[in-house]
Amino acid sequence: MTQFMLSVHHTPGSEPYASEEEMQAAFAAVAAFNQQLADDGRLVFVGALHSEADIVTAKGVDEPPVREGAQLGGFWVVEVDGRAGARKLAEQASAACRQPIEVREFES
Repeated sequence: MTQFMLSVHHTPGSEPYASEEEMQAAFAAVAAFNQQLADDGRLVFVGALHSEADIVTAKGVDEPPVREGAQLGGFWVVEVDGRAGARKLAEQASAACRQPIEVREFES
């Protein structure tokens, strides 16, 4: 089994959902997707991230967060047989959260 990260990115300043109802429906669908992953033994870890971030350099200097382009909003770490399986799960994740999903394999 290989581990993959399925990630959701959001553009700062834009709302990913058109309404509160759409957002709540997506949250419920994601919860059901998460449960199915857990029940299938494929879920390693799932997490959602706050939009605020700190940037720290090797010199210990905090810099303002970089806000150009999409930012990581949440992710799943899953175990599957290969990339095709990860892509299939990403399609299901995208349908649940109604956002595009990036698929990346962990280096071994």
